[in-house]
Amino acid sequence: MPFLVLGSLEMMPVKKTAALAACLLLLTLLLPLPVHAEGAHAMLLTEAATGCVLAEENADTPLPVGSLAKLMTAYLAGRAIEAGTLTPETSLTAGESVRSVEGAVIWLCPGDTATVEELLLGLLIGNANDAAAVLAERISGSSDAFVMDMNAAAFDLGMRDTHFTTPQGYDDPAAYSTARDMGKLACAVLRCDALQPCLSTWRIVIREDHTPAELVNENALTRTYDGCCGLKAAHSPAAGCCVIAAARRGDMTCAAVVLGCEDADERFAVAKKLLNSAFSDYQLTVPGFSEEFLMPLRIRGGTENAVLLKAEEIPLLAVPNNAQPEAVIVLPEYHKAPVRKGMPVGRVCFYSKDTLLCETALVAAEDVPVMTFRHALAAAWRAFFR
Repeated sequence: MPFLVLGSLEMMPVKKTAALAACLLLLTLLLPLPVHAEGAHAMLLTEAATGCVLAEENADTPLPVGSLAKLMTAYLAGRAIEAGTLTPETSLTAGESVRSVEGAVIWLCPGDTATVEELLLGLLIGNANDAAAVLAERISGSSDAFVMDMNAAAFDLGMRDTHFTTPQGYDDPAAYSTARDMGKLACAVLRCDALQPCLSTWRIVIREDHTPAELVNENALTRTYDGCCGLKAAHSPAAGCCVIAAARRGDMTCAAVVLGCEDADERFAVAKKLLNSAFSDYQLTVPGFSEEFLMPLRIRGGTENAVLLKAEEIPLLAVPNNAQPEAVIVLPEYHKAPVRKGMPVGRVCFYSKDTLLCETALVAAEDVPVMTFRHALAAAWRAFFR
């Protein structure tokens, strides 16, 4: 049985009320798991389909993330494939910029060709910096333009504490992100179907007809963890040892972000512990809610005295096992006309004990115009001859 809260919006202007009620699917921290970073500077555990954060520690601390930035490079390539501007079979030609790349490479020289699929495998599995350069120049025209696109995409994903400076993710004091932001990026990458074949490969040889390159995934969990669907491991002097690891079991896909470990193996141990806790302690559910509890909302100054309400889509949530989310209905005592069909006029909030899981809008089911003299005269006429 949901609670009904009346009057909490009474004194709020209509525009602010509508803006507040229109904030759909506001997901906050669920009941935190008893899991700690254990040597990592920051960590976060999220359920990919819902975006629910299941556990976190220092998740909003800006940190260097090194070549984990390549996940954004891959994400932009995946979007280009889904938009039809590239295909996995598209052959790209390396430019002069590959001469100056540092670190891991797949031995591309200016004029060499490789398919988009080979470049993505080199990028995600082999951490290849020359592959990143070729993809960046093809997608955006230049490395600098691509970096602008990386940061624009980060903003669109809600990554407000992130700044990229290169497609490769070289150590740079001006480049940083957070565990929370990298979790958002991981969820976006996991939703990009074009990238899935390249994320979880353990070992592969590419460009066999040219200069073969054998790639071995640094993310050991792709080989050792049941249900692992990849993402990326990284290490650098500034970022330390990091990993974003995802796994799928049943109907849940979870991603663990671990940043700033001093030990290469520790990052995998923390990620594995996080993922284990998600699959053992959480489940996906749609909170129960019946619109029979929704009384019509009183209307002042309208052609009708009240308007029927309906809830917008109730979101899927990741909640602790055996949890029963409780609904709290928040409505003003009345609303002034006019009211438009679909206009947010209240909200229903779902709680697990004292923790807000999410909220969704309650909207008007029909229009209620302002009462005019003409409407009043017609109503009086009908009442007189009734």
